[in-house]
Amino acid sequence: MMDSCVYDVVSNAVNETEETALDKAETKRIYLWRQMFVSSGVWSIYFVLGLGFGAPTVMIPQIRREANSTDAVTESMASWLTSVHGYGALPWVFVIPLLTRYVGRKIPFLIICLVTLISFVLFYFSTNTTHLLISAVMQGMLLASNMTLLIVIITEYSSPKYRGMFMIFESTIFFLGIWVANATGVFLQWKNIGYIAFICSLYPLTVVFWPESPYWLAMKGRFEECAASHHWLKGYDKDSQCELETLIDSQKQYIKMCEENKRNVAGNRVKFIYETISTKAFYMPMLISVVVMSMYHFSGKLVCTMYAMDLINQITGSNMTSSYGMLIMDIITIVGMLLGCILSKILNRRTLLLSSATSGIFFLYVISVYLYLIKYSVIAENRYLSILFLTLFSVSISLGPMIMPSTIFGELICGRYQTPCLLLLTLFSEFLMATVLKISPFIFRTLSLPGAFLFYGMSASVFTLIVYKYLPETKDKTILEIENYFKDPVQRREDVKKVLLKGT
Repeated sequence: MMDSCVYDVVSNAVNETEETALDKAETKRIYLWRQMFVSSGVWSIYFVLGLGFGAPTVMIPQIRREANSTDAVTESMASWLTSVHGYGALPWVFVIPLLTRYVGRKIPFLIICLVTLISFVLFYFSTNTTHLLISAVMQGMLLASNMTLLIVIITEYSSPKYRGMFMIFESTIFFLGIWVANATGVFLQWKNIGYIAFICSLYPLTVVFWPESPYWLAMKGRFEECAASHHWLKGYDKDSQCELETLIDSQKQYIKMCEENKRNVAGNRVKFIYETISTKAFYMPMLISVVVMSMYHFSGKLVCTMYAMDLINQITGSNMTSSYGMLIMDIITIVGMLLGCILSKILNRRTLLLSSATSGIFFLYVISVYLYLIKYSVIAENRYLSILFLTLFSVSISLGPMIMPSTIFGELICGRYQTPCLLLLTLFSEFLMATVLKISPFIFRTLSLPGAFLFYGMSASVFTLIVYKYLPETKDKTILEIENYFKDPVQRREDVKKVLLKGT
């Protein structure tokens, strides 16, 4: 009888433990789904951005074929249609950070979604290249939001455990959009791209159901709303509570410091600007982000994507091969990016970025040497070997440099200097991207195809060496932990003393 009672007690305890474990697992899934709900809105708009980027690749050849004349889209207009997104983004680089600072994250995102909808309505009903150019300029607002808002949303709304995967996946979604645009243009009329983009732009309007960012609410001193938003997104577990307490304490100290500095406004503004630009926590993350960004753009991968049909046609001399080769390369690139997402959960950020970048640069040199040997008639051209080398290059770059820059920007830049850092970074990024795309036809024409690949290989090598020297590891670290890494040793010791005094 006694044994039976003991058995019942132990059995009930085990059952209660199992039920508690199941409840905890179910609760974790709820918060994961909530974070994915917010992130999926950002992913959808990234997909639409990819559609806009991929459209010129197939749109321009179609328009020329329909008109039976290359003058239907001149070389100058073709380069503008390909690159104007970046120049159209420049004014919004100044506007969006101000909106996100003073209005929040939800309202600017809603405005961007509505402008994107209108731009693709114009795209679908366009009758000439001027209409298409205006549509592309309007999409510049969406492109500007890439680094000024979309990265911020993913960073602030997701837990450190999922943040890296969410941000890497958004880069994959962008290139999936490019592939869908290319596939649509190969098999259907190019205007269908506008129809798909319009439909996909409707889902992000679910932003009206999001809570406001807990980080923004904390920055504004609305700590009760911050806690409610943080709990809705990330729950009540130990790690979540620790992150929330650290966030609120940090912002309280910052608000107190700002109030103390209001007495001498003019003098403090000059002092604040000087202290900001001379603070390691400001300039080091920004410079590292600039180098990572430059490494990606000067790898030539985006150029190869945007001018894929022309490049493959130059190498193989076949229009049919260029169309299908472009789609195959894009599919392999997307598979590589998805593989990169998986590897990012296994490998450290630094390891994945540097190893994949080194591999991509190696294949840039291989392609350059291979094309030089063909140019000087040392070997005969083999179209399958050419596409193989391009594919290996694409896979290598897609594993790291294509998917990780946004993750690195979002993780390195601390909340205190977020607005000036993102403004400067986005301004640099959009100008760099637009300029690289704009001058690429000139580079290919001046240096020839093998010389262009050699140029991109050498440029990417320089930036990769700098990344190797200065990029820290950020995987599974909170934003505040990463911020602390860049603080001066003296400031770091002072922060530790404050924490110890608070504990006593």
